[in-house]
Amino acid sequence: MLNPGTLERYLEALLSGDRSRSRSVVEETLQTGVTAHNVYLDLIWPVMVEIEKLIRSEKITTIQEHLATRINRTIVDQLQNKLPRRQNREKKAVICCAQDQLQELGAQMMVDLFESDGWDVRFIGGGLTNDDILAYINSYAPKLFIIYGAKASQAPGIRALIDTIRNVDAWPDMRIMVSGGLFNRAEGLWEEIGADMFAENAAEALKIAPTQRQFNPENRTVKRKKRSLDASVEPESQPVEAATG
Repeated sequence: MLNPGTLERYLEALLSGDRSRSRSVVEETLQTGVTAHNVYLDLIWPVMVEIEKLIRSEKITTIQEHLATRINRTIVDQLQNKLPRRQNREKKAVICCAQDQLQELGAQMMVDLFESDGWDVRFIGGGLTNDDILAYINSYAPKLFIIYGAKASQAPGIRALIDTIRNVDAWPDMRIMVSGGLFNRAEGLWEEIGADMFAENAAEALKIAPTQRQFNPENRTVKRKKRSLDASVEPESQPVEAATG
């Protein structure tokens, strides 16, 4: 359990761009007996989510968001080797994400935590076409495919990607999970878009990943689609490149 005020101290240090103070907060937390795994889930992840809320509501500047995300990435890179290593599950996963630093950080943390949990993971990042993604899935044959941190304008491309996976039916045992970004903001969109699973955060993703949930076509309705997509509309600051065909 984190000491009182740890989240606030860490967030303040990140937003001020103070690398030394940010590292000190993490080191102090580890010294109290909190594991690296819990630092990921209970400190870095919730602070990352808070930073995303702050930048979306224009309560912090883009510079502050960039400073915080870069420091967080450095700390995650240092903590990765401290994560425990569970016995290999002999299950493979592929993770892709939106092409911006905050979403890449969330996806990277997912990769680290899934590896720690015994999965063989490949992180392909963002900026890929649907054809690129399909070709890699075909060659790697994962048990789980995760799309993390999508933006609103990516929804049609992601649905097209998932529809192609369903129609080709070359990977009937592969499950598709979505998490973060617009999926956390538009209730029910994950079902409408054709995913098998939705995880609000990394802890939930790890919990439900081993299950055998499967997409139900009956969950797609015109009413749900309109409500979900309307809820996800937001201004975009840059063109979307990931998961578009």
